[in-house]
Amino acid sequence: MKLKEEITLNIFLTKSTMPIIGWIANILGYLISGIYWCLEKIGLPNIGLSIILFTLIMYLLMTPLQIKQQKFSKLNNVMMPEIQKVQQKYKNKKDQKSQMKMQEETSAIYEKYGVSPTGSCSQLLIQMPIMIALYQVIYHVPGYIMSIGNIFQGLTAKIVGITGFTDIIQAFITDEKMTSTKLILDNGIATSDSIVDFLYKLSPSQWIDFGKVSEFSGFSDLISSTSSRIANVGNFLGMNISDTPLAIVKQGWSNGSYILVFGAIMIPFLAWFTQWLNYKLMPQPQTNTDGQSTMESSMKSMNLMMPIMSAVFCISFPVGVGIYWIAGAVIRSVQQIIINKHMETVDMEALIRHNQEKAKKKREKKGLPAQRITQQASTNTRSIDNEGNTVSREEKEEAIKKATEYYNSGSLKQGSIASKANMVKQFDEKNKKK
Repeated sequence: MKLKEEITLNIFLTKSTMPIIGWIANILGYLISGIYWCLEKIGLPNIGLSIILFTLIMYLLMTPLQIKQQKFSKLNNVMMPEIQKVQQKYKNKKDQKSQMKMQEETSAIYEKYGVSPTGSCSQLLIQMPIMIALYQVIYHVPGYIMSIGNIFQGLTAKIVGITGFTDIIQAFITDEKMTSTKLILDNGIATSDSIVDFLYKLSPSQWIDFGKVSEFSGFSDLISSTSSRIANVGNFLGMNISDTPLAIVKQGWSNGSYILVFGAIMIPFLAWFTQWLNYKLMPQPQTNTDGQSTMESSMKSMNLMMPIMSAVFCISFPVGVGIYWIAGAVIRSVQQIIINKHMETVDMEALIRHNQEKAKKKREKKGLPAQRITQQASTNTRSIDNEGNTVSREEKEEAIKKATEYYNSGSLKQGSIASKANMVKQFDEKNKKK
């Protein structure tokens, strides 16, 4: 009984140990475990289906973050012409004073629209740990779904009872070229939780080879029954989710199972296509007439390369990871279509006013002085076009006074139609002399 409790604890520890990511993964683990439990209750215990439902729920929960990020992107498209004009104004000015003034004018534009320059980054900073944690949960399923972990309890207990089991398993990993599988050692001995990870990652053909290991021949029947149990819950459309598409293609081709080969090929293809489609559905940033900036060009290249890289990785990664990527991309694409429709109805003026009011409340809460947002909102790109030094308020008033005296000079009564006509004439004559 004590041994059984110890193994159950070790299986529970078959999880990600990354700081922060591991904590988030623990929370998400309760969700996927609950989903699998519900599927068991209705007679559909399946890891692949659990992964799809798990991914669906997670992306639905992250919808508010997606909408917020899209709102920032839409505002960014409105702000970008003004920001680019500021950048163009100081393009060839690399001195510290000019750079500081460029930063001030750029900040004023962000304040004008009531957004933070780090608005997009903050959304990514929230989403990235969640996305990484999602992957960790999928990759360490036995640690998060206790029903799956329990399948390996009896076999794990038998394995750790064999003298030199660590060296035997490491030799098997080397012979089978399981490069992504590493045993966690404690004083040179493999821990029970690392054995669970090892067993979960075995493909159907590797289970057969594992059953032929002479040292484990005494419980070959248990190896066979454990293999059958995990195959039942890990079967998705005829494929074992712990197997790789490449291995399935080789096996299916040799057995003449061409439908299985087709299904395996579709995993990396769909991983590429769905992620490429998701990228195409996302609103693209506006570019200036001089062409794309270095950052925009890099982002575009990355967005085109990432789907290709996903397809390449899917060939040698377990099918379960491919299912997760495809399901996530499909859900994001549907989500993006809905968000795009929603964003078409967003009133930009109302959004800017809302952002300004929100920024004002934040400043008041921090005890900072109120910004002259109303005055900044009236600033347009014409003021950015003006080259030269900043003019003080006194200088502006003096210039207005001189201009008034110039145009009002003469015997005509001020404010009369004749005086106004004379002002227009003088203005034209003055500009012709320039």
